[in-house]
Amino acid sequence: MTETITKKASIMIFHDELCQVFNGLMTAISLQRAGAEVTVFFGSRGINAVHKVKVNQLKCLPDQPEEEQKKVTARMEAMNLPTPEDMLLMLHMEGARLLACPLNKNVFEFRDDDFVEGVVLADPATYYTDIVMRADMNLVF
Repeated sequence: MTETITKKASIMIFHDELCQVFNGLMTAISLQRAGAEVTVFFGSRGINAVHKVKVNQLKCLPDQPEEEQKKVTARMEAMNLPTPEDMLLMLHMEGARLLACPLNKNVFEFRDDDFVEGVVLADPATYYTDIVMRADMNLVF
């Protein structure tokens, strides 16, 4: 009899730049669908990616000229890629844990009901010991 060992993946998203958020979420979905137990943590400016309103206002390449931003965004739309909001819903529905940083929640003055469905606050007393240190892989975006 073969025993299945589930890998644990911890993904931390600290940016609110669309391409970084997209890459982090796409990685999380891929790992989730490959059978990993996935936890996605949103800290620093990354917490904007799980805010109900701000998730739809993320900008691609904000340090580039607006013309370049629009080109890349248009290419992403032409490829019919899922939006970050859609990917967050997929992750939630498929069983991934979505955690927001409680410190950044307070810094940015977010309320609990500002978050998209499925997002809960991480427990600062146990997040690193129970999630990060026990993960088989820790990825940062």
